[in-house]
Amino acid sequence: MHEDIVDLQTRMAFQDGVIEQLNQVVTDQQQQIDRLERRMEKLLGQVEALQADQLVQQADEPPPPHY
Repeated sequence: MHEDIVDLQTRMAFQDGVIEQLNQVVTDQQQQIDRLERRMEKLLGQVEALQADQLVQQADEPPPPHY
């Protein structure tokens, strides 16, 4: 009986360690996802600004002489 209890305690300690490692991995991944989302939003804003600038430049450009 005593050996069974020690075995269960050993398994539980191992599982606690694995759970803590998994929790750390999930936490790290979430932080990376958050950083990537912020960078993507920033890049999207830059692309939209460039597109808007390009449209303004095209609108200001006179038509070619053959018109």
